[in-house]
Amino acid sequence: MAKSTLTPISWKLQDLLRDPAHDLGVLRQELEEQIRRFEGFRDRLAPEIPADTFLDALKLADAITRTTSRLGAYAYLWFSENTKNQKARVFKSAVEEMQAGFANRMLFFDLWWQKLDDASAARLLAAAGDYAYHLESLRRFKDHSLSEPEEKIINVKSVTGRQALVGLYDILTSGFKYRLTIHGKARALTREDLLVYARDPDPRVREEAYRELYRVFGQHADVIAEVYKTLVTDWKQEHLGLRKHRSPIAVRNLMNDVPEAAIEALLAVCARNAAVFQDYFAIKARLCRIRKMSRYHIYAPFRERRRRYSFAAASAKVLEAYRGFSPRLAELAGRVLEERHVDVAVRPGKLGGAYCYSVMPGLTPYVLLNFKGTVRDLATLAHELGHAVHGMLATDHTIFTFHAVLPLAEMASVFGERLLSDALMAEERDKVVKQSLLIQHLDDAYATIVRQAYFVQFEREAHRIIGEGGTMDDLCQVYLTELRQQFGRSVAVPDEFRWEWLSIPHLFASPFYCYAYSFGNLLVLALYAFYRTHGEAFVPRYLALLAAGGSRSPEALLKDFGVDIRSESFWQAGFETIKGMVKELEVTA
Repeated sequence: MAKSTLTPISWKLQDLLRDPAHDLGVLRQELEEQIRRFEGFRDRLAPEIPADTFLDALKLADAITRTTSRLGAYAYLWFSENTKNQKARVFKSAVEEMQAGFANRMLFFDLWWQKLDDASAARLLAAAGDYAYHLESLRRFKDHSLSEPEEKIINVKSVTGRQALVGLYDILTSGFKYRLTIHGKARALTREDLLVYARDPDPRVREEAYRELYRVFGQHADVIAEVYKTLVTDWKQEHLGLRKHRSPIAVRNLMNDVPEAAIEALLAVCARNAAVFQDYFAIKARLCRIRKMSRYHIYAPFRERRRRYSFAAASAKVLEAYRGFSPRLAELAGRVLEERHVDVAVRPGKLGGAYCYSVMPGLTPYVLLNFKGTVRDLATLAHELGHAVHGMLATDHTIFTFHAVLPLAEMASVFGERLLSDALMAEERDKVVKQSLLIQHLDDAYATIVRQAYFVQFEREAHRIIGEGGTMDDLCQVYLTELRQQFGRSVAVPDEFRWEWLSIPHLFASPFYCYAYSFGNLLVLALYAFYRTHGEAFVPRYLALLAAGGSRSPEALLKDFGVDIRSESFWQAGFETIKGMVKELEVTA
């Protein structure tokens, strides 16, 4: 077991741009010329347009989007390195403004396509090849599209409106400073440093870590809540007021191309099974000798050794787990590391958490981590590399169809975590360590299934409350009430957790995103059970599913595995697997 300290590793952004200031100017000129050519198609758009001409326009849009995606990726990755970097922020703003301008000049094509009669659209779809699903997706929004001038105004205003507010949230919260006294010594910490102590063996340290986290968020609650209320109002005014969507969450469902019935079934089953994790946390309290389980302690470690991995050792563990399932997956994941497309070190001002950025087909994705060397960080690495290999396997698709639709976007990442978990479990002989790994797996299952579903339930209430003129205190009270309902009598929830929702970036940046985690995790439980039943025969089918990227709807892709996402019994099957793990743990308690 490696015990060496982590050597900070930063990513190599030169694969995107060599010199951002110079390249932005050069690429802007190239894009300007391509956009003018694209605008030349405006007068050629008619129901009888030749299929070859239509495809020429799509291919040119593909080329333009590849370039703007490179610029957008560089801007966001540079900003993520240090949200306080003034040059990075200026560059990001310039790119976003340029992207909005170019998008407006290309908007006529999408609007024409959405309004085209069905017979003419069917003729062109038949010749569209891999662009077909992208074109079908555009037509899903035909009843919610506005006029070209209105769409242009929304695009322009989003740069200084919605996008700017999300950026402000990132800048503000990434700059928060925390102080914690450990063994009599006061320490200044980043959020990533602080959250390590939320899993500390000492219950007093865990409690103080959470209190400090929410002390700081509580101090800034007025500003953060105002940002959120403005974003929610913007979502309502655009999507319900102008575009006439039925409900706030219906917007996300249409974006994800999932039937409303499927998401309602998913969320209902998650709420109905909250008691599964209430039972689990009661068992965990006994095993961890916690007299009264509280929200401070749900991630308490179980008698585990304080393991620390170097990044090299962690990478080797994850790649080994991937290789045991598929050498192809390990090869692709290894390429992310070999090409230095990973930023690892914890730094002041660096964006918190972790993400994978799949930029475009043929370019190795980038992964951001805040790596402290814990077992939890191994799982995060396995998760983000799963996202990366998903995009890499879909490299034969167009820029418009290689990204998996959001509900499937968490599939490969969660599957990667499961491969790592099984590999770690298989190599252990110590009963206590095995218990610890099972507890970690159940902790993760809670955090990525029921917790995420309750975030979505809170969002539904928050959008309603804000629409009715509710206050920040109203939002906090609803959040706290639902959190206590989620945990029942098994877990006490102290009052400071009323601020927790303010610290969840997805609520600000991507409304109703979080059900994708519940969807992905329960789906993986089903796929993993399929793998254990069918063994090696499952592997090529799974790789083919990943290779499909976003070229078909989630419902259509999953039907190949006999999955009915509209069925509550399908989602319940995932919880039956979790119940089995809880019983396995209880036997050893």
